[in-house]
Amino acid sequence: MSLSFSHFSAPLSNCHTGRLVSACSLPVAGNKTDSVLGGGLGLHGGASNIFRSFWGLKLCMLKSFHLRQHRHGPTNELDSIKNQNKNNLEGASMIPVPNDSIEETTLTILHHEDGSLPKSHTDISTKVVTSEASSPSLLQTHSSNSCIENPGGGPSLCIAVIGATGELARRKIFPALFALYYSGFLPENVGIFGYSRKHLTDEDLRYIIASTLTCRIDHQQNCGDKIDAFLSKTYYLNGGYDNKEGMSKLNAQMEQIEGESEASRIFYLSVPQEALLDVASSLADRAQTMKGWNRIIIEKPFGFDALSSLRLTKILLSKFEEKQIYRIDHLLGRNLIENLTVLRFSNLVFEPLWSRTYIRNVQVILSEDLAMPTGRYFDGYGIIRDIVHSHILQTIALLAMEPPISLDGEDIRNEKVKVLRSIKKLDPRDVVLGQYKAAPGDNVDVNLSSLTPTYFAAALYIENARWDGVPFLIKTGMGLIKHRVEIRIQFHHVPGNIYCESIGHNVNLATNELILRDVPDEAILVKINNKIPGLGLQLDASELNLLYKDRYNMEVPDSYEHLILDVIDGDNHLFIRSDELAAAWNILTPILQEIDKRNVSPELYELGGRGPIGTFYLWAKHGVRWLDN
Repeated sequence: MSLSFSHFSAPLSNCHTGRLVSACSLPVAGNKTDSVLGGGLGLHGGASNIFRSFWGLKLCMLKSFHLRQHRHGPTNELDSIKNQNKNNLEGASMIPVPNDSIEETTLTILHHEDGSLPKSHTDISTKVVTSEASSPSLLQTHSSNSCIENPGGGPSLCIAVIGATGELARRKIFPALFALYYSGFLPENVGIFGYSRKHLTDEDLRYIIASTLTCRIDHQQNCGDKIDAFLSKTYYLNGGYDNKEGMSKLNAQMEQIEGESEASRIFYLSVPQEALLDVASSLADRAQTMKGWNRIIIEKPFGFDALSSLRLTKILLSKFEEKQIYRIDHLLGRNLIENLTVLRFSNLVFEPLWSRTYIRNVQVILSEDLAMPTGRYFDGYGIIRDIVHSHILQTIALLAMEPPISLDGEDIRNEKVKVLRSIKKLDPRDVVLGQYKAAPGDNVDVNLSSLTPTYFAAALYIENARWDGVPFLIKTGMGLIKHRVEIRIQFHHVPGNIYCESIGHNVNLATNELILRDVPDEAILVKINNKIPGLGLQLDASELNLLYKDRYNMEVPDSYEHLILDVIDGDNHLFIRSDELAAAWNILTPILQEIDKRNVSPELYELGGRGPIGTFYLWAKHGVRWLDN
């Protein structure tokens, strides 16, 4: 009897079957109740037993030949198998994975030489997926750039968190990395490195972050085991006060764990602004790998003003290529932002209406309540640099851009920068600044001599053919009555509306709107006019709503998970490119200069209120109804 593997044939007598089967304790695919090969097969019927037995032998023999390939080079027979598998893959609908990680082969069981196997089983073919790492996580892919485990044994991806003992790393970055690992979006053999100046050990770091790690609410299988596995892949390095020496140590430690395998690296720079350049320069010179790609993640602020931002950009681009730099803003990782392009470009009902012909105004609202700490704004940074410069302007760019030629990150960023360059510089007369005032007993940090705003409202205009004359109204503030994040797109009135008398005296109440809400409850709402049931003719403004919590019974990933996964995949469309950065500063520079010269003073508003009164007058000036509720 013989086995035929495509073009390869080996007599059964030459295969050490007992050794192969015992060495590869692989479950039989397709039946969770089947026993492991090498013991009882748990199948009924002689032909099925023989089929499963030969299947197990096939897997083990392929593994054996795969190991020989690494030791002695590929054989002609194995090359032939792989070439045939490659052809099979081109015509099959399979999960896209690297050829050296997962192989697809065709298994044919021949009949016994004496013909004892029934003819119905003499030509059985099935596709088998084999992998040296059988973890399900390796079969989950997010894009073609995802890192899959290398056969050499070392990590295919190393992630270093610079500033590992800080609050951001502990509360957001490490939990996001674990969530990705738990959900199968990180390779099983990933290496996680924490880097800071504190004297800690690997176990100290693991203890610090262990309490912050949680598993998905919707699937808690093997939660404890996954946490233990993740922590075992986490290492700590005390970089000291000399970043050049520290980065050399980090590189050596990564190389020791990576071995000879091809591996890529991500460096998350969770460091103060004043330390950014030294850390980035030392990293570029001493910690980049030559065996894969290198990417760095930079937290905002991206400079304090146009001049400092330009200096920072020049130094970074002297050390890294633009495609390596990921300027992260966690607010851009929200599902609302990701859904903007989907809503626009995949729904015919919206795209033809997306212009000044039908849209009267656009409102972008982000308000934080008292639960959000606000003291950080009085160090001169302020809400303009924190929220408006990146999140608000990026939201407007995604909302107003022309259709990109593809979903490639650079194609999307090319269209975003065109929008930002088309926005008029802010006129101080179209801006309202506010600063909250604390009542006696309020536990807030207030510097009464500071003019740094905690509230910002403005009217922006995009000077291009699509949006000429349409006001984009911004309203964002801290310490307000409620936490709210939404985009409201208000359409023009119906020309010559014959139902005006039925609408009532306030025609604005009958204006159609598209509302994209993130907080408090994520939803897409369409406001329409509808006849109230009854004998009379009276209209009512009603909402057609898609409430996510009712429609989708699943846990929404944290925005850091989304954005870190985009970095791993090389998807940069939600990250700010250098020219986008410069264009955004150009819009905001006039008002920032007025603040620095103390030519404008923010209007005081009560904590827990609706913000400065001046916002009402600003929106009325531009013909926009106040839509606060």
